[in-house]
Amino acid sequence: MEMQSAPESYVSIPRRALDIEDYIDIIRRHKAWILGPMFGALVITVVLAFLWPDTYVSSAVIRVVPPQVPENYVPSNLNMEMSQRINSMAQTILSRGVLTNIVNTFNLYARERQRKPMEDVVEDMRRDIKIGNVVSLTTQGQRGVSAFSISFSYDNRIMAQKVTADLVSRFMSENTRDRTTQSVLTTQFLKDQVEAAKKELDTVEDKLARIRQENAGRLPDQIQNNWAQLSALENRVANLNGAISRTNQEKLVLESELRTIKNQLAALKPPTDQTVMSQKSERLERIDREVQNLENQLNVLREHYRDTYPDVQRVQSLLKVARQRREQVAKEEAEKGTESAPPSPVMARLGMQYERDKQTYEGQIQRVEALIRQRVMQAEDLGKELRSVESQIKTVQARIAQTPIGEQQYSEVLRDRELAKLKYEDLNKKRSQSQIAEELEKRQQGETLEVLDPASLPQSPIEPKRPLIIAIGAALGLVLGFCLAGAREAKDTSLKNLKDVRAYTQLTILGSVPLLENDLVVRRRKRLAWLAWSTACLVGIIIMTASVFYYYAFYATRM
Repeated sequence: MEMQSAPESYVSIPRRALDIEDYIDIIRRHKAWILGPMFGALVITVVLAFLWPDTYVSSAVIRVVPPQVPENYVPSNLNMEMSQRINSMAQTILSRGVLTNIVNTFNLYARERQRKPMEDVVEDMRRDIKIGNVVSLTTQGQRGVSAFSISFSYDNRIMAQKVTADLVSRFMSENTRDRTTQSVLTTQFLKDQVEAAKKELDTVEDKLARIRQENAGRLPDQIQNNWAQLSALENRVANLNGAISRTNQEKLVLESELRTIKNQLAALKPPTDQTVMSQKSERLERIDREVQNLENQLNVLREHYRDTYPDVQRVQSLLKVARQRREQVAKEEAEKGTESAPPSPVMARLGMQYERDKQTYEGQIQRVEALIRQRVMQAEDLGKELRSVESQIKTVQARIAQTPIGEQQYSEVLRDRELAKLKYEDLNKKRSQSQIAEELEKRQQGETLEVLDPASLPQSPIEPKRPLIIAIGAALGLVLGFCLAGAREAKDTSLKNLKDVRAYTQLTILGSVPLLENDLVVRRRKRLAWLAWSTACLVGIIIMTASVFYYYAFYATRM
């Protein structure tokens, strides 16, 4: 390349703006520095991606089943909400002892246990376990836990499923044990409180019983009862006197009736020929007298009793029968008239009538005598009861005459008794409800946990995302290569092309001569570059293939 003679002095000239051809020349000149970091990063990310163990997540969902018996029928004796119980159970299950048992049972974290203490391994496992709440709206509009999920992350998908299933079973058993234990403890506490309240009530009852026993009839709340009892006894005396008077009157009436019946029986005579001749008129007169006597008895009874009284009704029925018989006899006399000579059948009929009348009077006499004896016994019983009531009146009057005890002291004892009784009844009611709730928990009919979704068997790992990692690594290597190429280009101040010559020398270019190099040197340099790149690519491919092979071999053995 030929140029005009340069001036003797130089000045600082800023770099010219680069165009697309310049960028292409830069990439062509520094392609090794661009592709080298990119390929190295690709190899490194492939190795890291395939040496990074897979992580599988097995999850399960547990549903909170509400009580089978409504709470307005059997209220629960547990005051802890399900969300709080889930947190409490999670703290218990995620404790060091439980997790250590799980690790030893399933032989988890074998490599980590060789280089870490058990506390660190347990902490790693605690981070791999996730307990999440599935929140739903309750009927009152408040948020409550209706279900929650359990998940475990591990590099073996089968072990992840087994551990998740074991955690689910531990949650189920821990919930049953926890609810039953709390219910039993609540019932036992209430039982102790009921026994203490019963002792307190018995103490107050004993004190009240002693006061009542020592001051029987003289208590403040018994004054009104004594007066009421005295008034009732006096009314009873008046009623008994009235009953005795009525009984005596009934006795007198029955005795008068007995005399009348005896007189009628004495006036009854057997039939003769003369009586047969005058039987019709005498029968009518006798029936008239009987009717008259019954009417007199009825009038006497009505002076003392009402028509519903049994004796009044009995005399009324006898009077009705007598009147009917009188009408029948009068009708017979009117039809047949008076005969001169009584036939023998008439004598037989009169004799039979005489016997019937005699038996009737004798039966009435026995009945009236039995009623009289009954009235006498009633009078005696009423007299005994009257004497007993009068004795009770004297006792109550003597009790009223005594001075009652202090009203304030007695009121305090009564108030203490009522308070102790209310406390005992309230605690006893709560204990009964707690026992029912405890029985409900033992039958597992309360709020329980149910496996909604069992532990899943993961099919694909959630991490690492190998294609994304490899792509990001290659992109970072490419960016690093461009940065290195740019840095080298910035440090290189030589003129690269005619544009640089024109821009930096400000000379007119008359011609250019290409650079002539030894072909042997050029070929040697190319062979060395090809050998280096081939070796690097081969080594990189071998490393990546080995990592991929190791991954699949290790994954196959763990499946």
